[in-house]
Amino acid sequence: MNNIMLVGRLARDIDVKKLDSGKEVAKITLAVNRSFKNTEGIYETDFIDCILWDGLAINMNEYCKKGDLVGVRGRLQISSYEKDDVQYKVLEVVAEKVSFLSSVKKEDQEES
Repeated sequence: MNNIMLVGRLARDIDVKKLDSGKEVAKITLAVNRSFKNTEGIYETDFIDCILWDGLAINMNEYCKKGDLVGVRGRLQISSYEKDDVQYKVLEVVAEKVSFLSSVKKEDQEES
């Protein structure tokens, strides 16, 4: 079983891209706080990349901005690529469901 659930804040604004195939994709980064302190007494934060496709990407772009708290349910995926004859692997979360936990529609904030 490959399931992951995360709750965190958007580390940056969302940028949706349209691919040649017509699909839309967005890559977000969630800042997820750890539930324990390190040896110096500080709560550390993990920055986790997530991929959103089509409707999820469009809705996140319309309703969320940097700093908003969101929940993401999805699956882990390993992608690989080669650069300068070196093979790299990237671990990402492919989002299947997103919950908006503390967002305000972008247009509403711009009017304020």
